[in-house]
Amino acid sequence: MNKPEFNPALVGVSVVTTYLPSHSNPEDRHYTFAYTITVSNAGDLPVQLLSRHWVITDANNEVQEVRGDGVVGEQPIIAPGGSFRYTSGATLPTPVGYMEGSYFMVVREPMAVDPEALPQFEVPIPAFTLHTPTALN
Repeated sequence: MNKPEFNPALVGVSVVTTYLPSHSNPEDRHYTFAYTITVSNAGDLPVQLLSRHWVITDANNEVQEVRGDGVVGEQPIIAPGGSFRYTSGATLPTPVGYMEGSYFMVVREPMAVDPEALPQFEVPIPAFTLHTPTALN
């Protein structure tokens, strides 16, 4: 009997952003932001975040794409009912922009199987805004 397919909607993503004036230099069109992301697993099986894809768009509609393994050097396994939180950053040439993207994950069951051999699923990350405190006033 086949196991029921894992529902990707059981993986939640929440984001908090912060402008970092001490790492920015507006005169040189250099605006740096931190973002803290919490990935939660409401399912009953462990999941592993294998890779990410970001699309970062500034106020001039210039786009940067970022792809890579894991997040902040990790490919975390998130237990059922658990979560993983990390902080990373982005630099834009404008005081406003946004990011969106997706995580590529696998259900880590059974744990003995190489994660690359397991079927992947995609978790979309809805767009979130990066902006200086006065940019949207």
